[in-house]
Amino acid sequence: MNRRLSFRLVFGLLALTFGSSCAELLDLLRASSAGSEPTFTFLRADVRDATLEGLTLDTVWRLDNPNDLAISLAQVDYALFIEGKQVVAGSPATGLQVAARGSTELHFPANVKFVDLANVVQTFLTRDTASWRVQGALGVSTPIGVVSLPLSTQGQFEVPKVPAVQFGAPRVSNVSFVGATIEFSLQITNKNSYALPISNVTGAVRIAGAPVGTLSTGDLGAMTGRGTRTVNLPLTVNFLSAAGALVNVAQGGNAQVTFDAQVQSGQLALPLKVDQLLNFAH
Repeated sequence: MNRRLSFRLVFGLLALTFGSSCAELLDLLRASSAGSEPTFTFLRADVRDATLEGLTLDTVWRLDNPNDLAISLAQVDYALFIEGKQVVAGSPATGLQVAARGSTELHFPANVKFVDLANVVQTFLTRDTASWRVQGALGVSTPIGVVSLPLSTQGQFEVPKVPAVQFGAPRVSNVSFVGATIEFSLQITNKNSYALPISNVTGAVRIAGAPVGTLSTGDLGAMTGRGTRTVNLPLTVNFLSAAGALVNVAQGGNAQVTFDAQVQSGQLALPLKVDQLLNFAH
């Protein structure tokens, strides 16, 4: 006997047992949907609040009540595993009601820290995806008692990527006997499909092997998925401390530029190196 048939029979026996006091239950049983078992369906997995440090993975489900009486959530048994390791996830409070012939979405958000999944976070972030799976059951209070609905699915989520950073064409201005101002154009691209906050990109700059100073973008805020931000950063260069090669750069020409930087997102800062041959224009 399948679960739906047994659910309907027990529903009917309950009504008969209580006689006329349950006449409404008998009427409901005669309806085509009366006494049908609630259903629980996986909808999607949402990635929220992503940084290079971690993210929130929220699995979303729909609980459908096909009956003419309200039901409520009585028990929750939910386990989430990421890369085979169990992580703590939130769940809806018991007592949540679903109206007759109604439905509701249930959310199970989990705050995932990458340091809990891998010994080296930087190595973990080089991956394209990570796997997850859930298992458990929901207990739903119905007119015939608590019905257990199994919960099981799996999938993958996109692992956050360190943004791509490259130089645009720099411009030289304010040239004097002792130095010049070089305006560097930094193009920062979020390689993820979702928003990623970038608190700062900062690091030391070398031109033709000579150290010339430090560039820092400051807080870029939440960068949109696949979005690019261009930041122009002026740097005053002293010819005496930055070697004679910079005199030629100040007059226009090509030079190798190295940017040994760190990208900060959340509480985590990761190294990043840019090495480009640039043309310095006035």
